[in-house]
Amino acid sequence: MSVSKFNAEGYHDPTTYEALSNWEREEKKKSRPYRPLVFICSPFSGDVAGNIANARRFCRFAVEQGMIPVAPHLHYPQFMDDSDKEQRELGLFFGTVWLRKCDALWFFGDRISAGMKKEIQTARRHSIHIKQFNNNLEEVTP
Repeated sequence: MSVSKFNAEGYHDPTTYEALSNWEREEKKKSRPYRPLVFICSPFSGDVAGNIANARRFCRFAVEQGMIPVAPHLHYPQFMDDSDKEQRELGLFFGTVWLRKCDALWFFGDRISAGMKKEIQTARRHSIHIKQFNNNLEEVTP
């Protein structure tokens, strides 16, 4: 639906236009509820194929929970070499930039890698809400 600034007779009608525009904006908000950004923190190195499959599963879980997942360890290895120390550090830096824009950090699994540890510390330092989940997607309470 598009709201016109003019009435049916072709006269400029700013009051009606503003009221209908506000109503239209509110209706659009209802159809697209707010979804917070959540940083997905899980292992990458080691069993890379298995860890990628898990990270994808964790992202799907976040979407099902009403979140927008951010998983730099799925994105940056597509065009950067994790085995190259310089590129790995750059990828971790990029991830930190994304983390600071997120509403929360969710970390998954039974082990915390060195990269995950840095991300969790960064989240704590910047007062970003942190949740822990096991591999079965069950929340772990400390």
